[in-house]
Amino acid sequence: MGKTGIAIYDCDEHEAHLFRTFAAQYGVEPTFIASAASAESAALASGHRAVSVNHKTEITHATLRALKAYGVAYICTRSVGCDHIDLEAAEKLGIAIGNVAYSPASVADYTLMLMLMAIRHARSVLRRADIHHYRLCAVPGRELRDMTVGIVGTGRIGQAVIDRLRGFGCRILAYDFCPRAEAEYVTLDELLRQSDIVSLHMPLRADTHHLLDAKRIRGMKRGAIVINTARGPLIDTPALVQALEEGRLGGAALDVIEGEEGIFYRDCTDRPIRHPLLLRLQALPNVIISPHTAFYTEHALRDIVEATIRNCLAFERAKGELVT
Repeated sequence: MGKTGIAIYDCDEHEAHLFRTFAAQYGVEPTFIASAASAESAALASGHRAVSVNHKTEITHATLRALKAYGVAYICTRSVGCDHIDLEAAEKLGIAIGNVAYSPASVADYTLMLMLMAIRHARSVLRRADIHHYRLCAVPGRELRDMTVGIVGTGRIGQAVIDRLRGFGCRILAYDFCPRAEAEYVTLDELLRQSDIVSLHMPLRADTHHLLDAKRIRGMKRGAIVINTARGPLIDTPALVQALEEGRLGGAALDVIEGEEGIFYRDCTDRPIRHPLLLRLQALPNVIISPHTAFYTEHALRDIVEATIRNCLAFERAKGELVT
């Protein structure tokens, strides 16, 4: 019996090395496709029932229809979230969709780093040090033990953030549709009213789009800091920018942002950035922007690649039934 084949779209050489390593262990034959999954590149997956895509690529109805035409029956995204995939179209076409889980430590650690950078004015300190300006900041930093931190979303990553925060001695508030952590749960509006730091860890769905809208941002504690390592559209970005520019909020640290597609994961040093809100955010000294990199650790990548292979094998062994 031949090896199970998996077509893997748009992965870098580091991921490819991990795929080759785990493929040998699991008896899988990987086929690497350099381009992103699209209607135009669907033919390259011909002969494969299972394909792997990344979270950077929007998987549209047209892409799904083309993949289906070339025999694809299962798509595993190398991410927890599936908001980049037209799930309704996939269901209608009979294509099963799977996702992966990976160590929440990668995003949780990064979230704590952003919190500490934000409250200690790290962006300003480091930029001034780079030009040999070594005076102290005009405003002293703050300590987490003196602050209230609100965690919005208490799934695996949110809970990992809470676990790390306990060591700092701060007060922790939590909000979720389905409370599941050992934490002090309050309503979202109450969390926003009391928290010095608000950290977002919700999945992006129709009911969480612009969870922090203009009204809720106006209801936040004056001087509060927003941390987002989840998905950009959880925040109404124009409302956030306005609150920061007017000084109602004390800062933001954003690893994700609305409209990041086509900008993040590309070298844009020699091309114009057509994202006015991103440019306005980066012009503010109390805002930290990073390019959707919180998940990117050796450990997490190993988890992602191995889970992708296991999911595809499970799909094949289930004879085409959806893996849950």
